[in-house]
Amino acid sequence: MEYNVLGRTGVKVSQLCFGTMSFGGDADEATSAAMFKQCRDAGINFFDCANVYTAGRSEEILGKLIADCRDELVITSKVFGQMGDHANAGGLSRRHIVQAVEDSLRRLNTDRLDLYFVHQYDADTPMEEVVDVLDELVRQGKILYPAVSNWSAWQTAKALGIAERKNMVRFACMQPMYNLTKRQAEVELLPLAESEQLGVIPYSPVGGGLLAGNYSTGTKPDSGRLVENSMYTKRYYEDIYFEVAERFVSHANERGIHPVSLAVAWVASHPAVTAPIIGARNPEQLQASLAAVDVSMTAEWRAEIDALSPTPPLATDRSEERS
Repeated sequence: MEYNVLGRTGVKVSQLCFGTMSFGGDADEATSAAMFKQCRDAGINFFDCANVYTAGRSEEILGKLIADCRDELVITSKVFGQMGDHANAGGLSRRHIVQAVEDSLRRLNTDRLDLYFVHQYDADTPMEEVVDVLDELVRQGKILYPAVSNWSAWQTAKALGIAERKNMVRFACMQPMYNLTKRQAEVELLPLAESEQLGVIPYSPVGGGLLAGNYSTGTKPDSGRLVENSMYTKRYYEDIYFEVAERFVSHANERGIHPVSLAVAWVASHPAVTAPIIGARNPEQLQASLAAVDVSMTAEWRAEIDALSPTPPLATDRSEERS
């Protein structure tokens, strides 16, 4: 396992980050513990979580697992989603963020979060307020670095400008969706991250399982995340994505590489990416993602894989200017 510097923080994180969304859900406590040990044995020091993952249960399980090695790890969590049934149990208001960070610290049994992500954009809360309360939390020592997930490039850039203008702590990292079927991040988010020296930890490198080898234009199983989870069905259940998956899996098989390993390695090979977020339901499933570190991706090979899916148009739509 190699370690990369996260943006301009100076913090060194493993080249893979493990996402704990399955903890307490698809993976019970014992299975979660087995995967945590598997990751630690592989050299991973970077674990991503969120308060909404299994309604806080993921944080509780992770909190137990990190108890004897907390200072060796980089731990994240997130705020935005509904954590109760009352009107102010979600969003990015100062009221909710202040409450949510305390709840996450308690569940994780830690005194600080290394990275604290705003999980989605909140049109109801002024961006200045979001930047301000994150700055306060840094100064209080409850979070070390603010971060952003699922914001557009203009929203992220605007927040960076506010922080600069008001001499506040800026976002240190972004967490976009990114895989061979979902390449919108290449247009503006990843160039923004490179320009502003933000760490990048993309999620869903295997497309919710679409690129794992079980789906093609002629093979659409009756079970699995893409079928059973409406969010993933809306996100990936389109013919073009199955066509890309079929081409990609064929390419991986020709190379004698597990498609999951190759999908993660392809994401990791983008120059802006710090560490793809991998996830699994069990240790057997996790092994293929961990093996991505053994894939030596060249620029030529990456370009060959790029050609298996549509290249997103430039932000200006002046495709003739593509270099």
